[in-house]
Amino acid sequence: MQIYFSPEVITPEFQVLNVLDSTEKAVGNVAFLFDEKKLYVYGILEEETVGADFKDLVTPYIKGLSKAKPDLDILSCLYVGCKQIKLNEEKEKEK
Repeated sequence: MQIYFSPEVITPEFQVLNVLDSTEKAVGNVAFLFDEKKLYVYGILEEETVGADFKDLVTPYIKGLSKAKPDLDILSCLYVGCKQIKLNEEKEKEK
């Protein structure tokens, strides 16, 4: 199943995006909050069947946002169903 972002609210300080499936049904949402040196990402997806697609959609979006501020510290909390997903598992293991 294809999923995509649909903007709900976008300001210079934050973005709230709905996650829609191919039938335009809302299956989750994701919020991005910008600080001077940090980007906070919080998202939840109800449909576990599109969890990998959610991760594949969020990851390049965050990379694109981080290009505006190269030294940006990214803090994320993303859930698919009731399970937390990690965006940078390799980097987490190195710490």
